[in-house]
Amino acid sequence: MKNTDPADTAGKPAAKQKLVTFHRMIPTARMPQRADRSAAGSLPTRAFRYCEAATSAAAFGYYLFPPMAFSVQWDGHDIIWTFEGAGDWFPLNSAVQFPGYRDYFDSVAPDEIKEFSPPFLGALQEPGLIQLWMGLTVRTAPGWSLLVRSPANLPRSGGWEPFEGIVETDRWFGPLITNLRLTKTNVPIDFKPDYPLLQVQPIPRQAYEDSHLNNYEIVPEITQFTPEDWDDYYDTVVRPNSQVVRPRGQYAAAARKRRSSEDAAG
Repeated sequence: MKNTDPADTAGKPAAKQKLVTFHRMIPTARMPQRADRSAAGSLPTRAFRYCEAATSAAAFGYYLFPPMAFSVQWDGHDIIWTFEGAGDWFPLNSAVQFPGYRDYFDSVAPDEIKEFSPPFLGALQEPGLIQLWMGLTVRTAPGWSLLVRSPANLPRSGGWEPFEGIVETDRWFGPLITNLRLTKTNVPIDFKPDYPLLQVQPIPRQAYEDSHLNNYEIVPEITQFTPEDWDDYYDTVVRPNSQVVRPRGQYAAAARKRRSSEDAAG
């Protein structure tokens, strides 16, 4: 299956095949973990209980963490960096290795792959942009890719913004690298290994192909609503608000019931 084109198999993976497989390459890096409906405990209680849209988005995918604690600082032109135990700051003029990793990689890699350990951190030629390796490679089931993005509904301290990307990890097996834009100057920007840096979400490749995304239409005027549209609007908006006693979380309950029935059928 390794180099086949799985465009027509983007449903459920085969029974013995995992949808996503994370390969940890830096042995001290924190393991990925399933994202949770509370956005790592940061969602307000009312949102967690009743907002199915927010909790479903928060739980969709997996959290990835920096492989160690480190900091960067940008003065608008040059970037310096340091890490826990380093004792000093160092210029980030080009890519640098994870501390001590090159020797470890060469000790376990086949002879023809030695000296090809992935860089850990690097400054790009554009001002204020850095590239970070998460210490992982990832493989997905045929027909599935990974959307790499900031964690959904999870606040962060600021100082950086991730670029989102879609990686076809069913075909490409290499270091999972992300690009970050630094947004503060002349202050240390800290990255902590116990707080999610990224959220990766498996998506079927057909979901973002042009042939599917071009299949859409726009209804420009409310006067063009069909009777079916008005019926659905009534059921969604009017009927719940017409109830004398309106239970909270009706959408959440209906969505969960639908998922349960679909899981049972599948």
